[in-house]
Amino acid sequence: MKTSIPFEKHHLEFLRDPQRAQAYLEVALEEYATDQNTSALLLALKDIATAHGGLGKLAQRTNLNRAHIYKTLSSEGNPRLDTLAKILTSLGFQLSIEPLGRGKQKA
Repeated sequence: MKTSIPFEKHHLEFLRDPQRAQAYLEVALEEYATDQNTSALLLALKDIATAHGGLGKLAQRTNLNRAHIYKTLSSEGNPRLDTLAKILTSLGFQLSIEPLGRGKQKA
C-alpha cells in the first residue's frame, strides 16, 4: 500500500524548484490581470517564501520586519512596489514589463 504525503508538504517541495515557482507566480499574475484581486499573488509569494525557508528567513534576506512581511503577504496585504521588488529579488525573481498581448502592441 502506497503512503501519501500531506498536500501542503508536497506543494512546498514542488515550489522549491525555481521553474515551478515561476510558473506558479505567472498563473497568480494572470489571475490578477483578470480580476485585480491581489490575494492569489500574495498567497503565491507566501507559499514560495515558505518553501524557501519561511517568512522569518525572508524577513532576514530582505531586511524587512518579520511582522511587516506577515502583514504584507496576508490576504489583506497591499505591498508597496519597493517591498514587492525586495521580496521577489530575495526569492530569485525580478519585476519586468512586457507589452500587452505578449508582443502585440495596442494602438
